[in-house]
Amino acid sequence: MGESKRRKEALGQDYGKSEPVFSKIPFWTKGQASQFVKITTQASWIGIGLTVAIWVTVRFVGPGFGWWHLAE
Repeated sequence: MGESKRRKEALGQDYGKSEPVFSKIPFWTKGQASQFVKITTQASWIGIGLTVAIWVTVRFVGPGFGWWHLAE
């Protein structure tokens, strides 16, 4: 029998309800951890978008308007 089955039998009806997700952060519930993952994933995509926007500005927009010249 696997560990999860033993835990499920031991907890009974309470299995899966408000269990700590991270062992080092025992006060986080599954819902809080899910929200944390959602927010950090969205922030990562925003960061990627900003990086692309900055690169396009530095590579194309700035030299196009004559603001600076790229080294050759």
